[in-house]
Amino acid sequence: MQYWLIKSEESCYSIDDLKKDKKTPWSGVRNYQARNFMRDSMKKGDLVLFYHSNGNPPHIAGIAKVGSAPYEDKTAFDRKDDHFDPKATKENPIWCVVDMVFVSKFKNTVTLPEIKRNPVLVHMVLTQRGSRLSVQPVSEKEFITIKEMSND
Repeated sequence: MQYWLIKSEESCYSIDDLKKDKKTPWSGVRNYQARNFMRDSMKKGDLVLFYHSNGNPPHIAGIAKVGSAPYEDKTAFDRKDDHFDPKATKENPIWCVVDMVFVSKFKNTVTLPEIKRNPVLVHMVLTQRGSRLSVQPVSEKEFITIKEMSND
């Protein structure tokens, strides 16, 4: 099993939205490295930290899991969608999604300042300067530490 962190603006799609929907395609990722993690490394059943990137402060709100193998991101073909990509074609879809499935919402969110203060998390991709990846790997130790910090 591998562990991941996904970012979403709370006003766009929150952990509460995922809880209500139970499952959603994680669409709109338009960074090649983040896409490669979803396409090449994520496996069904992997656990995922759900991060609200525009929270005040930004925070990890809960846990999801990867619910599917990767498949084409249909939003890339939709001219009316914010994530439309004119370079994407049915023959060369470029972008992919995986389904995210709700697991749990933390009783206590884990804020970015708390994460940065924890010495166990000092090398976490999320804490690195300039790191803006919306999909990123997390070590098992980091995942367990975050879960413990939430008192979940």
